[in-house]
Amino acid sequence: MLNFVMLRDSRPCVWFYRVEVSYNLFGEYSVLREWGRTGKRGKALLVWFSNLRDACLAAERWRRRAGRRGYRALEG
Repeated sequence: MLNFVMLRDSRPCVWFYRVEVSYNLFGEYSVLREWGRTGKRGKALLVWFSNLRDACLAAERWRRRAGRRGYRALEG
């Protein structure tokens, strides 16, 4: 499982963005994207891929896009 957690601090609230790549029971790879304000119910989108390479490329593309929008990787 590959997991990116990113935060954007825009006062008065903090926003989160998470990208997770995982293998499912059907032999496919899925990329889960979650975003929203901390402490609130966020939104999620799940996309399936037939191979790990395509899933990782998509996850990296979404991670870079989040970085351009002001999200920064969570340290630790």
